[in-house]
Amino acid sequence: MSKLWHASTTKLHPLAEKYTVGNDYELDKRLLPFDVQASRAHAKNLHRLGILTSEELDTLLQGLNEIIEKNEKGEFVIQQSDEDCHTAIENYLVDHYGDVGKKIHTGRSRNDQVLVATRLYTRKKIKQISTELIKLQQVFMNMAKRYEFIPMPGYTHTRRAMPSSIGHWAASYLEELINGHMILETAYKLNDQNPLGAAAGYGVSIPLDRDFTTQELGFERVQINSLYCVNSRGLTESYILSVCTQIMMTLGRLANEMIWFTTPEFDYFDLPYQYTTGSSIMPQKRNPDIFEIVRANVNVIVGLQTQIKDICKNLISGYNRDTQLTKEPLIKGLGITRRSLEIVALVMSDVTPKEDVLMKSLSPEMFGVNEALKMVKNGVPFREAYQHVKEHLDELEVGDPQEAIREVVSLGGPGNLALDRYVVDTPL
Repeated sequence: MSKLWHASTTKLHPLAEKYTVGNDYELDKRLLPFDVQASRAHAKNLHRLGILTSEELDTLLQGLNEIIEKNEKGEFVIQQSDEDCHTAIENYLVDHYGDVGKKIHTGRSRNDQVLVATRLYTRKKIKQISTELIKLQQVFMNMAKRYEFIPMPGYTHTRRAMPSSIGHWAASYLEELINGHMILETAYKLNDQNPLGAAAGYGVSIPLDRDFTTQELGFERVQINSLYCVNSRGLTESYILSVCTQIMMTLGRLANEMIWFTTPEFDYFDLPYQYTTGSSIMPQKRNPDIFEIVRANVNVIVGLQTQIKDICKNLISGYNRDTQLTKEPLIKGLGITRRSLEIVALVMSDVTPKEDVLMKSLSPEMFGVNEALKMVKNGVPFREAYQHVKEHLDELEVGDPQEAIREVVSLGGPGNLALDRYVVDTPL
């Protein structure tokens, strides 16, 4: 297989090739359809400039379609000697269609090829994350409405503090996920810029119509400065994984709470049998492995984000081979985030609160603030009311905890759900 950069009779040492290529040719299996998509747009651009005849364009488009068909059947192989999908595609076109295949690379570099393919791939993955995030929003919206007034202790310092409800707890996650989608939209917008035409970072001397390829590929706008296009590799990926980190941090807190809240010591929720695993030695055990893996994956995402930052910090302007190593953490991070959202939505849609246990979990002293505020309404200064309740905690009588919860929520206290004000997002 010929290399796009090969210009001498001296071959690269096999060990040097293996080390520099790494697993890039395997990762590029994911990028190949998007590189073909960008190659179609680029070929059409070359035809508009008169560099390709209509016949040559049709031939290249036919060859690119063949590559997609073979790839879908598992018959298109990217080898280590190819280094990447870009070389594999061009080699196929040259091998099967001759000299016209040698024209496809006119006016572009593997630098802007990998940039545009990564942007297209990432755009698709962010949309998938958006869809899964909204599914989870809906799960918590349903929980908040269904269990709005089911009592649940509110915690501070990991100690029972004030009365709350399942609805209040679920709505807190709903709002957090809505904010998560808000920052996901910023990541989508940052990614939605067309770098094709930047070549190796310094443009080319033929009048490529970058607005045309932007429209052809469905990007919102052109990434204007060709050098910044190259410099933005790694920076864009880092920001996207920063957003994934924020989303995963939400899932991590939820996972940790569900691990604890489904223990026999708490027993607040029923975790269905099909979402637990067993022990190889203890026949009675059922383990919350899904939530434990979610919790651990928060750290994985943080590590992947840090990996990209450390690779790209302090690099000189222009392309540096270092940035090749940002591809794997990006792909991994996007995949982990999507799958985590998917599994959490599945499990949480089947989790149910144990009302009898939750009813008993609210002891009278937890309504101390509520009792103090009742005195305030009768003209007692808050500090005096506070001291009075503190001195008579043993005498507090709440009555029906559920009715007390309704009272607290309706008064705009710790509940104040206002569920009618929440709007679940629409997918990107």
